[in-house]
Amino acid sequence: MIVEIVTGSDERPEARVVDVDDLARLHLALGVVTDEEAGQALERAGLGRLQDADTAVLDVAALRAAAEPRATASDWVSRWDAMIASARAQGWLSADGAGVQVHVESAAGA
Repeated sequence: MIVEIVTGSDERPEARVVDVDDLARLHLALGVVTDEEAGQALERAGLGRLQDADTAVLDVAALRAAAEPRATASDWVSRWDAMIASARAQGWLSADGAGVQVHVESAAGA
């Protein structure tokens, strides 16, 4: 699953969740936007916040709400739960389970 920050049709960066059935990976992919624009787009979408140039913290509930309705895999829920459990085991999940740390990558490398 990828959260992308891309320039929208009105030239204002927007956040969107793509590859919702691929739960083997989770990251933030930035198009041609500044860190400030990326952070604002994430917050406007309610998906999380940019922690620094390399890390974002995504809102677990908002991410699931954005992805699950578009999922097509019959085992999506169990795979989602496994992804979140893996994030917890790796220390990437916040103590309250509300946020998950992800790497920030260039959209060209996504």
